[in-house]
Amino acid sequence: MSRAADLKTQRAYQILPQDDARFTPQIGALVEMLHYARLTTLHDVAGLTAEQLDAVPAGFGNSVGMLLAHIAAVHRIYHGLSFEGWDVFEDEAYAPHRLALDLGAAAREHIRGHELGHYLAELEAASALTLDGLAARDDAWLASDLVMGGTVQMNHHWAWFHVMEDEVNHRGQIRLILNIVAPKVKAGEAT
Repeated sequence: MSRAADLKTQRAYQILPQDDARFTPQIGALVEMLHYARLTTLHDVAGLTAEQLDAVPAGFGNSVGMLLAHIAAVHRIYHGLSFEGWDVFEDEAYAPHRLALDLGAAAREHIRGHELGHYLAELEAASALTLDGLAARDDAWLASDLVMGGTVQMNHHWAWFHVMEDEVNHRGQIRLILNIVAPKVKAGEAT
């Protein structure tokens, strides 16, 4: 049985790491959780226009597009930290991802004008790198220390858990923004 393609099947609500032989048991469970977080994000943003993706409602600092770019950037940044051992805050190859990682005024100026497909492609590419990186490791690596700047900052499991929790957190922000810029019409209400 493979992972769910949408939220309409019972499979979306099951963590079955043994279903994918590429992953060790704990990494498989983590992958299942990352996948569910992504399914729910994709469900929430389905069909959004470029205008809706760029809207920054009063009282908010980010647009939905910025948050989608941020989610992809977090995957890319943690890929460099966890899989490559790079100082992604010094390595210029990661500069484009730092803009989306930091968000703020600079991101508001530069992360805009894209159709949903642009963000979805970047999310898919970043996730594919994550899955390839996790498939090449085992549960012992997952529990091992992640060293940054010469000191232990966290272990790899916590790092990738944080990637998932960051997406869930920003999906909550996306839902708040969408209530303003793309409210859903409830059954029985006039449009």
